[in-house]
Amino acid sequence: MSTGYAATGIRHPLRVSLVQGDTRWHDPDANRAYYGELLDGLHGTTDLVILPETFTSGFSNEAIDRAETMSGPTVAWMRERARDLDAAVVGSVQLRTDGGVNNRLLFVTPDGIETYDKRHLFRYAGEHERYAAGRERLVVSWRGWRICPLVCYDLRFPVFSRNRYDVERRGSLDYDLLIYVANWPAVRSHAWRTLLRSRAMENLCYVAAVNRVGTDGNDLAYAGESAVIDYLGNALSECADMEVVSTTTLFLEDLEAYRERFPAMLDADRFELL
Repeated sequence: MSTGYAATGIRHPLRVSLVQGDTRWHDPDANRAYYGELLDGLHGTTDLVILPETFTSGFSNEAIDRAETMSGPTVAWMRERARDLDAAVVGSVQLRTDGGVNNRLLFVTPDGIETYDKRHLFRYAGEHERYAAGRERLVVSWRGWRICPLVCYDLRFPVFSRNRYDVERRGSLDYDLLIYVANWPAVRSHAWRTLLRSRAMENLCYVAAVNRVGTDGNDLAYAGESAVIDYLGNALSECADMEVVSTTTLFLEDLEAYRERFPAMLDADRFELL
């Protein structure tokens, strides 16, 4: 049986760096300096650097008042870091657009930038009242891998993140790696750990997820627990409740071999997302 994976391109191991930090509250300048120090020394050791959700401010409805634009300092900072590291740099920030302010994920490479606006806004904290929701999912190609980056609360909605198999289009799944950037409070840590493993197993993919640590300006504590999960639901790396930069190497050949042995995608339900 052939499922089309031989046509996915160069077999490049992907070195994924999770950057789990204690985001400073409402202080973009301090956060760029802080996370910049954590990124120092990664040149030549990584292909993909993942920062937390809203890493310049913390998760705050009040940060909307200082939202930047795509021409602002944080986008420029991420472009510079991507060039310096010769790697993709991923994280989300509050950005003002024509449609309002979005919780926008930026996937920045040395050659360009792609964006995804958080679709599922966290109603429990009133995010839906202040921010504009995105609609379209993003899948990017980077160093021979197909990657789908999502934001925090998106983790609870399996339909949106479903890895669809399309025989007519190209005979393969949509992506190889799911990314989640988050500010996920410690009180819901069990859900975080459980859902990350569920998304990996049901989508026959790797999952890389970064959460913050520390206590924010709303007195919410964060336990970190950033992790890289394989397609069997096993943690290849898992961070404790501390500032840390952790790099894990992923192998596309291993993933594709598993999909060949266990082709559950051939029995999946087909649907259209509205």
